[in-house]
Amino acid sequence: MITCPIAASTPYDVLIGAGLLSRAGELIKEALPARRVVVVTDSHVAPLYLEELLYSLREADIVCDSCTIPAGEASKNWRQLGELLESLAQSGLSRSDALIALGGGVVGDLTGLAASLYQRGIPYVQIPTTLLAAVDSSVGGKTAVDLEAGKNQAGTFWQPALVLCDTDTLRSLPVTVWADGAAESLKYGAIASHELFDNIAKGGLKTAPDKHIAACISMKGQFVAEDEKDTGARQYLNLGHTFGHAIEAQSHFTLRHGQAVAIGMAIAARAAHLAYPDSNCIREMDAALDALGLPRTAPYPADQLRPWLTADEKRRGDRITLVLPRQIGRSELLTLSLTEAKDLFARALNL
Repeated sequence: MITCPIAASTPYDVLIGAGLLSRAGELIKEALPARRVVVVTDSHVAPLYLEELLYSLREADIVCDSCTIPAGEASKNWRQLGELLESLAQSGLSRSDALIALGGGVVGDLTGLAASLYQRGIPYVQIPTTLLAAVDSSVGGKTAVDLEAGKNQAGTFWQPALVLCDTDTLRSLPVTVWADGAAESLKYGAIASHELFDNIAKGGLKTAPDKHIAACISMKGQFVAEDEKDTGARQYLNLGHTFGHAIEAQSHFTLRHGQAVAIGMAIAARAAHLAYPDSNCIREMDAALDALGLPRTAPYPADQLRPWLTADEKRRGDRITLVLPRQIGRSELLTLSLTEAKDLFARALNL
């Protein structure tokens, strides 16, 4: 088991290794005073892992209930959040109790937001069951739901009390879902580690998942410790996301998040080439995405995608900060007006 400490405003550990789900009860009991929890999961994950988790909790003398939501991005909305909060209230959950998110990014985001709001804030634990959630959304405390205006438009910063990443759960992932996580993992290498980038492109996530997941989480932990509220250095973690979220929204979320981020990184590499004369990592980025079976071409024209930049959660007034890979392993933050950003986006799409 690998332990990655996260030095956020509320410090916590991320535990990575095989067989952690069967030990979840004892590990949660050590980290939390709560003796009653509600597990939130989805309709895909529940048949696979819910009973094992509930058994482990009961063995640790933790009273537990569960709530299963429909799987998919469509559940990440106000209605589903409201239903979850009403269910918690009707069950009599108190401020001394806790939530557990068992699933991917949608479950984690929704559960984290519910935990931050219920009775003005209760603890929660993240147990990611997808590679994408393991290396990204389960760590760092960002919670959100989507609005019609765009992705992640309503949310809070609410750090988990513990993250348990059982790498055994990743073995059941379909190829496409695994690729989503590979895209997010590749992002970390593009930001700050050429070696990590190369290792992931060459299949390191398959051959040594614990090691590479820990490397990604440790890097994210450093950014979170320095800039928890995403106003400075943490913005580097948005590489591929500004362009990717536009593509994801235009697809009405039929395109997977990892696919959108992959395309977003390919566009960012082209935008970097336009913005910085010494930047030329397009071929290397494209080759890595190809090796991981990820798309790199936007399925929509610029005139359909540019308006979505206005709805991006990272916009500040009429300005937005883009993350551009000047070289693999060295990215830059470039703040532009919305007009300039939209123009750069369109030019990069056509490069």
